[in-house]
Amino acid sequence: MVSALSSWVGKLLDGHGWLLAAGLCLSMLSGCMVGPNYQPPQPDVPAHWAGPEPAAAEAPPDVDLARWWTVFEDVILSSLEDRAVRSNLNLMQAEARIRQARAARGIAASGLGPTVDATGAIQRSRSPGRSSNWQDGVTRGLVSNTYDAGFDAGWELDIFGGIRRSIEAADADLLASVESRRDVLVTLMAEVARNYIELRAFQQRIEIARENLALQQHTARLTRQRFEGGFVGGLDVANANAQVATTASQIPLLETAARQSIYALSILLGQEPSALVPELSPASAIPAAPPAAPTGVPSDLLRRRPDIRRAEAEIHAATARIGVATADLFPTFSITGSAGLRAGDFSSWLTWAQRFWSFGPSANWRLFDTGRTQSNIELQEALQEQTLIAYRQTVLTALQEVENALIASTNEQERRESLVRAVAANRKAVSLAKILYIEGQTDFLSVLDAQRSLFLTEETLVLSTSAVSTDLVALYKAMGGGWNADMAEAGAPAAK
Repeated sequence: MVSALSSWVGKLLDGHGWLLAAGLCLSMLSGCMVGPNYQPPQPDVPAHWAGPEPAAAEAPPDVDLARWWTVFEDVILSSLEDRAVRSNLNLMQAEARIRQARAARGIAASGLGPTVDATGAIQRSRSPGRSSNWQDGVTRGLVSNTYDAGFDAGWELDIFGGIRRSIEAADADLLASVESRRDVLVTLMAEVARNYIELRAFQQRIEIARENLALQQHTARLTRQRFEGGFVGGLDVANANAQVATTASQIPLLETAARQSIYALSILLGQEPSALVPELSPASAIPAAPPAAPTGVPSDLLRRRPDIRRAEAEIHAATARIGVATADLFPTFSITGSAGLRAGDFSSWLTWAQRFWSFGPSANWRLFDTGRTQSNIELQEALQEQTLIAYRQTVLTALQEVENALIASTNEQERRESLVRAVAANRKAVSLAKILYIEGQTDFLSVLDAQRSLFLTEETLVLSTSAVSTDLVALYKAMGGGWNADMAEAGAPAAK
């Protein structure tokens, strides 16, 4: 039966194929697309950064920004970043959204082509009838069979571009989803680096606390010996023991924070919280930041930051949807047709004499809808205005983040240099205070003050060293570093 129908439909199309060809030409030649054409925004950005720029502020090549964490020269950090790209769950969600947007684009594009439905039905029915013999008083109905098979086709011609505007919007949505994934990637790379630096800072603070605890315990034993010898009073012993206990109380808190940093890194890598404990528990140095970082010029943000690129794509999509709404003001033109075989008995169903067909154009124009179409146009225009405002806000936020990172990085480096000198001076002060105390030339309070100052400045130096590195991470993130064409599309094919 299928082969017979296919043969018959072929004969029909041979005789009327010119109508299809005419419809195709009409659709292809209809270049009219209602609604505004997209114009990329041109935001005003300063020519230079307001804050102090690091040395070597030339625009960096993309490859440097793509793997900026390599400037720390930390093998473990680089390994964590690479593993995060492969297994982070938020990144997987973003990749799934790209596939969703690509499928939505396919749905929109399908509107440009015709639709063909195959139909088939067998029905048995009874209709009311009249008696063949009026005298017997019996009314007999008519029972009949219907056998039906064929094809229904329809093709809406995109004369005014409503479907093409829908495809344009879907393309922009797909691009926005790609940029969203890149934005997730940029954030992920920065979060891994920040948590790793904080972990190493906690481990350094634990070591400093333990070193100072050992120093204070030694001082407490020395004070106890001098008390037993009658050289000092019991107050000095009590003060020494109190300082030992205070320092010891800080270590468990630091160990808790360090373990929580490991848990956070494990989650970023899409693993259970304790997965990285064996690997990251051994203490290591804080990744050292290079003395300078390239920043480029403010206009580079428009090309590099995925959130700005996503906001621009959203403007494009919103602009195209104004055209989709505007197309409803105009008539729609379609070519519809049906062909098949219909018979009252099965034996003659597939014969040529039982054929039927219909074919022709149609038009539909909604002349009145109580303002629905016009209100939809105004709605889409308002949504486009919102995306334009959101784009401007995104650009301003990006500029602020870079300026914040620049000023923080520059000033923190100066602060760290001062803390290095302060630690050296406090270590000398502790040594001198102990000597003078043993010789009886100063009281024990001077020793306690010197040791407290040393502990404070050493811990502050670790925090400042960590801040210098995290400020650099924030700067690279603010500049849109952490992705390139190859990395951004890993597992997510490029938009077409």
